[in-house]
Amino acid sequence: MIVGDFMQHKVVAIEAKSTIQEAARKIVKQHLGVLPIVDEQGKPKGIVHLQDLLNLELPDFVHFVGDVDFVHDFGAVETTRPTTEMLMRSITTLMQPVITVDENCGLLRAYALMLQHRIFDIPVVNKSGKLVGIVSRVDIGTAILSQWSGVRTKKS
Repeated sequence: MIVGDFMQHKVVAIEAKSTIQEAARKIVKQHLGVLPIVDEQGKPKGIVHLQDLLNLELPDFVHFVGDVDFVHDFGAVETTRPTTEMLMRSITTLMQPVITVDENCGLLRAYALMLQHRIFDIPVVNKSGKLVGIVSRVDIGTAILSQWSGVRTKKS
């Protein structure tokens, strides 16, 4: 079983020349957890996760405290937002290195990469390196489990 047979073909991406605000707008509108960043040819150059954007809201002390269970709320910090200057920065300032798989990659290899890199979605590329889809842990898991005897469901 290969990734290309189980990936989501309608993948939402953003160009590297976009701003943080444009990326946030796209994530909100499309209800995404991950947003690949592509060049003019549609080849992945990086990736931004919802978490990367949400980290702009977190107070700095959260990164230094091992346990936040004692914090019942963040008070006034809860209503702060990134500055306009921050939102107008290039999305490339937040992007992470992207891990991709070829559309002919086996499902177990893709899943192993997800586990190794602690990610939940991997962009899928064709032979020329162009973004053609995205595959999630759920896509892979349900594809594999559906092959188990007695687990398959009838299609309506």
